[in-house]
Amino acid sequence: MLAIAAAIVFGLGLLLDLLDASLGAGVSATTFLLLGLLLLALHQAGIGTAGWRGGNWRRRR
Repeated sequence: MLAIAAAIVFGLGLLLDLLDASLGAGVSATTFLLLGLLLLALHQAGIGTAGWRGGNWRRRR
């Protein structure tokens, strides 16, 4: 789920960069890039994955 959110954030950052636009004080394409990298790092760390749902991440045989 976080990887999908990161892809959306990267897309918004790309559009802002292509249009050379800014959304206000401190929010630019670089901000979206860093947010996307944070989301990807959390995804790689396993945060927000289905394995953690309900606190039961171990499989029983």
